[in-house]
Amino acid sequence: MTSMQRVLTTIGQNEPDRVPYFLLLSLHGAKELNMSIEEYFSDAKNVFEGQIKLREKYGHDCYYSFFYTPIEIEAFGACVIYSHDGPPNAGAPFLTKEMINDLKAPVVKDSEVLSKVLKATALLKEVAKDEVPIIGVVVSPFSLPVMQMGFDNYIELIYNDRELFWKLMEINIKFCVDFSNAQIESGATAITYFDPISSTTIIPKELYLETGFEVAKRTISQIKGATATHFASGNCLSLMPYLPDTGTAVVGVSVFEDLSELKKAADKKLTLLGNLNAIEMRNWSVEQTKQYVKEAIQKGAKGGGFILGENHGEIPWQVEEETLLAIKDAVREYGTYPME
Repeated sequence: MTSMQRVLTTIGQNEPDRVPYFLLLSLHGAKELNMSIEEYFSDAKNVFEGQIKLREKYGHDCYYSFFYTPIEIEAFGACVIYSHDGPPNAGAPFLTKEMINDLKAPVVKDSEVLSKVLKATALLKEVAKDEVPIIGVVVSPFSLPVMQMGFDNYIELIYNDRELFWKLMEINIKFCVDFSNAQIESGATAITYFDPISSTTIIPKELYLETGFEVAKRTISQIKGATATHFASGNCLSLMPYLPDTGTAVVGVSVFEDLSELKKAADKKLTLLGNLNAIEMRNWSVEQTKQYVKEAIQKGAKGGGFILGENHGEIPWQVEEETLLAIKDAVREYGTYPME
């Protein structure tokens, strides 16, 4: 099977030839090209070349056209802070409550930084054709305000001024849909809808159903391609019955919840992506890595509907090559169907 066939088979709740696995590597491309992280993300061709090299080495079932999370607020004019050994982070919040009514979202195709993502995606599509999925990324309209406003100000807005909250959501929904569809037009197979604020680790389920759930339904219905909702290591077990109604097909699940319970809750309506511990992975031995992969496959893989991956959506810079190669080897050792 090609990677595309393998992934589509498991999303269809059937068993492919082996468990598909996504190594969501962004920063490691800089290592492959012997560049600093800042230099690496300065040019779409670097990200394209990095993704090609990473898949050649680790054999995973996707290309990942993601650059870094705050690229979206960078398009709004905010600053990004680079690190030599970690992902770029958002600078100071740029939006106050009083500014929301005058806020305008950037035009995606006129944005220099977002255009790099689109170019990298198009270059990857030339190589991937229809054989390897290309996974694009957007931050959900509901989670983006943490970088726009700051966590405390945004939570106060949710609780204290729903009218203005929904005004901000309207702006962010349009931006999210436009950026998602631009990536799909450039060649992305699916869009990862990163939504950590909707996780029950952050807000109560009841508040999610009033807010993030409604935002997801309005947004995902306008995206012209498949979506995967990712809670970025946040808990989501109690949300599983509601997630199919958002239109999403795949859910990135947390290592802090039991994979067997998550698989049961998915009820063949959702495919699970997870749930290796990305933080602890930095210190795993080869033997530990293989054991964790084996356990995840035993809990999640039966009957399809499972893609092995880590639980956060980005593998840390500090994870060693031998660990990633051990994941590759373990999938081939323990992940072949049919399984005992």
